[in-house]
Amino acid sequence: MLTSTALVLMMTIPGLALFYGGMVRKKNVLATIMQSFAITCLVTVLWFMFGYSLAFSDGGSMNAYLGGFSKFFHHGITVSTLWAPGVSNIPEFVFSMFQMTFAIITPALIAGAFAERMKFSALLIFMGLWLVFVYAPIAHWVWGGGFLGSAGVLDFAGGTVVHINAGVAGLVCALVLGKREGYGTTNMAPHNLVYSVIGASLLWVGWFGFNAGSELGADGLAGAAMMNTQVATAAAALAWMFAEWIVAKKPSVLGIISGAVAGLVAVTPASGFVNPTGAFIVGILAGVICYLSAVKLKHALGYDDSLDAFGVHGVGGVVGALLTGALADPAINAAGKGGSVAIQAYGIVFTILWTAIATFVILFIVKALVGLRPSKQEEVEGLDVTQHGEVVP
Repeated sequence: MLTSTALVLMMTIPGLALFYGGMVRKKNVLATIMQSFAITCLVTVLWFMFGYSLAFSDGGSMNAYLGGFSKFFHHGITVSTLWAPGVSNIPEFVFSMFQMTFAIITPALIAGAFAERMKFSALLIFMGLWLVFVYAPIAHWVWGGGFLGSAGVLDFAGGTVVHINAGVAGLVCALVLGKREGYGTTNMAPHNLVYSVIGASLLWVGWFGFNAGSELGADGLAGAAMMNTQVATAAAALAWMFAEWIVAKKPSVLGIISGAVAGLVAVTPASGFVNPTGAFIVGILAGVICYLSAVKLKHALGYDDSLDAFGVHGVGGVVGALLTGALADPAINAAGKGGSVAIQAYGIVFTILWTAIATFVILFIVKALVGLRPSKQEEVEGLDVTQHGEVVP
C-alpha cells in the first residue's frame, strides 16, 4: 500500500504536470505545471484537516450523504488504528494517505479543461472549495458508506469518484470561463509533445497503484486489476491511433498517448470486476468513443475544453462505468454479481448532477471574490509571466 500510494502521487507530480504542461503553448507551460504542483500541496493540507473525515468517517444520521467531523485533523487515528479491521488490515494512516493521492489528482485533472485561461488566485480558491463540497461528498457516497455504494454502484478505483467527477466539473469550467483568446484563429498546437509522452508514460505506470492498489491488498484480484489495466490501456491507445489514422490520414503521437489515457480512465471502475477479455473490450470502445468526443464532438458543439479533460475523463469515465455493469465477471470478483448497467447509470446521473450544480455555484462565488480570468492582454502575453513572473527561455 505504501508503494501504491507513492505511485498514485507520481501520477499528478510529475505525471499529469508534464502531460498537461507539454500540451499547452510555451508561454503557459510553467503556469500549467504550477497548477498540478500547487493543487498537490493545497489538497494535502485540506485532506489532512477536513477531507478525510468528510469522506471516510461515520456521518451518523447523515451518513448516506456525508461523513462526520470526528476525524478532522486526523483526530483519534493512531499508529495502531487499522482501516476495516478483519477485512483490510492496513494502518489507517496508510489508507488516508492512499485516498489523499486520489483526492489530489481529481481536481488537478479539472485544470486541463480551462488550461491557459484561469487566474492562479481563482484556481486556488476554486480547488479548495471543490475538494470540500464536491470531491469529499462523492467519495463518501461511493466508497465511504454512502447511498451510491449501498445501492450497488460498482467503482473499483474511481471511474465515478475521480473521472466523471473531474470531467463534468471541467466541462462546466470551460463553459463558464468561455474560450481562450484567439480560439479557432490562433495556432494553439502543443509546444512540446515529448513532455506529454513522458507525462503519459508516468501516468500509465502510476495507474497500477491507482487500480491494483485499490484492492487494498497483494492478492489475485490486485493482479487481475493490474493485468486489466495494461490490456485496456494498450487496446485503447491502438484503437484511438487507428481511428485517427483512418479519419485524419496520419497516426499522431498526441493521438496514441491520448488513447492510452482514455483506456486508463475507462478501465478504472472496471479493473477489479471484469476479466481481461472484458478489459480488452473496454479499451477498444474507450479509444474510439473518446477520440470522437475529444476531436469531433468538441468541434461540433464549439466549447473550448483545452486539453480534453471532459472528452477523455468525463466521457471515458461514463463508458467505463456503464461497461463495468455490463461486463462484470463474478469469477473475478464476487461483488460484481449484482452489477447492472441500470445501477451504474443511477450512480452516473447523481454524480453528474451534483458535480455540475456545485461546480457552477463555486465558480460564481470565486468570480465574485477575485474574478476568474486574467485580462485579455495578460492572457495574450501568457500566464507564465503575468501570473508567476517567470518564463521558459
